[in-house]
Amino acid sequence: MNSDKKKILLIDDAEFILESTSTLLTFEGYDCYTAEDGEKGLVLAFQILPDIILCDIAMPKLDGYGVLDKIRNSKETESIPFIFLTAFTEKSNLRAAMERGADDFLVKPYSRDELIAAIDAQWNKYNRITRQLNEKVEEVGKSVTSALPHEFRTVLNEVIGSAKYLNSTYLTVSAEEIRELSQDIIISSNRLLKITENFLIFVRIESFAANPLKKRQLRSYFTEEPSALFLDIAGMKSSKYNRTGDLVISDVIDQITIEIATESYYKIVEELLDNAFKFSKANTEVTISSWNTADMVYFMISDFGRGMSREQISNIAALAQFERSVFEQQGLGLGLVIAKRLVELHDGKFNIKSVEGVGTTISFGLYLKK
Repeated sequence: MNSDKKKILLIDDAEFILESTSTLLTFEGYDCYTAEDGEKGLVLAFQILPDIILCDIAMPKLDGYGVLDKIRNSKETESIPFIFLTAFTEKSNLRAAMERGADDFLVKPYSRDELIAAIDAQWNKYNRITRQLNEKVEEVGKSVTSALPHEFRTVLNEVIGSAKYLNSTYLTVSAEEIRELSQDIIISSNRLLKITENFLIFVRIESFAANPLKKRQLRSYFTEEPSALFLDIAGMKSSKYNRTGDLVISDVIDQITIEIATESYYKIVEELLDNAFKFSKANTEVTISSWNTADMVYFMISDFGRGMSREQISNIAALAQFERSVFEQQGLGLGLVIAKRLVELHDGKFNIKSVEGVGTTISFGLYLKK
């Protein structure tokens, strides 16, 4: 078979469907692979990694829903377009198929034109998503062209300067000076690491935002007892800034699970709490709390720091650092943007209330596990 051809996997327990549809697709120029049940189809899917999957819903051994779940839960196959073939015309069944992550459905018996149109729609969607992703990556690349080199040069110059000083004075430098310089190198290196990590995270977030399938899959990951993790991070941040006495814990909700990966949730809370302590003075309170509604849980962080103007809040954007010339804020300024975008990617709610010179309150809501 021509390796340049698109590969389509057809899974159906009806022999006449396999024969007629595979013949049609082969005639249309596709490499068509067939399987007569869900288990065999799943094995074949991981072997050939098809460009699209057509799958019946009602099948023995493993039904179409089971096949879809396995496909969507594997990084190798999670983005493969998936079209259900079904004889069911009830809206509830079709809605369930889409909620599970199917891209489309065809009701049997389908015509040649209906089949080709459904497949072409997936190619068009894939090309559109790819184009949007490339545009987004290009946009992000342009926005960091000037900022990223400056940040890297600043931090690297600090590391190089300390290293040069040690190299030229190693015979006379004291142990205390070595300790101080090594601490400076460690701090600068950690800053450089965080700049790099945040930049990569931001690019990844924007790529997910441009891909509806990946965005939808994000809510299939969960974090159990998020309030406990919230409190742990708050404790670590208050210790980092030597402000354990400033941390005020209000009401917190426990025994819940939320629809977000623990890594992403940790990043949101870490960035917001770090800002709260970094941009407020010692001996002023940083308050955290949480509450829930029927379908969401909300977390809130309040500080009495420098605050932001309405214009600054409305213009929150990647790489925008507020009043850098005045406050000498370090890093790319991506922390707040990353937290906001991660919440939005999970269909959550993010709200900022701030008054210059008074303080800032940030709340965000995420969906409870159904």
